[in-house]
Amino acid sequence: MIRLVIDTDPGVDDAHAIMAAAAHPAVHIEALTAVKGNVALKHTAANACKILDIMESEATVYAGCALPLIAPPSDASEFHGRDGLGNSNLPPSPRPIAEEHAVQALIRMANAAPGELTLLAIGPLTNVAMATRLDPELPQKYRELVVMGGSIRGMGNATPAAEFNLYTDPEAAAIVFSTWPQLTLLSWETTMAHTFSPQQVDALWSMASPRAEFFRRVSQNTLDFINHFLGDRFLLEPDLLAAAVAIEPDIVKTAEWRHVEIELAGVNTRGQTTVDWFDRTGKDPNVKLVLEMDTDRVWEMLKAALE
Repeated sequence: MIRLVIDTDPGVDDAHAIMAAAAHPAVHIEALTAVKGNVALKHTAANACKILDIMESEATVYAGCALPLIAPPSDASEFHGRDGLGNSNLPPSPRPIAEEHAVQALIRMANAAPGELTLLAIGPLTNVAMATRLDPELPQKYRELVVMGGSIRGMGNATPAAEFNLYTDPEAAAIVFSTWPQLTLLSWETTMAHTFSPQQVDALWSMASPRAEFFRRVSQNTLDFINHFLGDRFLLEPDLLAAAVAIEPDIVKTAEWRHVEIELAGVNTRGQTTVDWFDRTGKDPNVKLVLEMDTDRVWEMLKAALE
């Protein structure tokens, strides 16, 4: 059984990732810790509750950091909608948000079950960085850290060189990448290489269930955005891919261990993940870069979540 803590900023693809994890028979979601990212914290925490409701999950939601450590706040509401869930106008969830701060919850859960929890971080790393600063031994207490973020070959979606999650709070990313001795990274380039085709989108849109209706309702705005700007009706699933890696590690076909650091300066490069592809620094590898995955299996995981 994978005991999963998801640090998240829902977000449409965050919703897809959480749905797939909640439906997986080998996964128990221990908690969702919300962070400001795709939209403001008040929306990301509320959205986490709505997603767990449709999946009938008993996981607890904790609200975390409402601002980046240093960087000015930004969001991705154009892509995810003003509410973070595609302007779907879903009713409020009756689920309470825990009083404990997400940062404290991340530390408490790790101390209660050292070596047993997998941490999946699919938003900016503000909560994880703050927890690591408060408890420097935290990296040794989690079984694994899987991160969605980064532009390992300089193909950015926030700037020409930086990916959104890490660009949103580069200082937090720098803390995590410099203090966690090993982590697994699902990058923007790997996302772009593993999309769901128009035919697969049609198959998802034809499914008949309350979960499938929820999926369509929150995803339509994002699908329209992709179609308008990229000229085709397909889905990008960065957070779902990262969740799949955390849940079923064998889903990874090709990966490489490299030393990775976070660039904190530069007009276009701030927030970029700089990868030492040719051992120029002589530093030990600290990141497992996911390069190729079994997309068919990821597709099956998402379909199962909507049944």
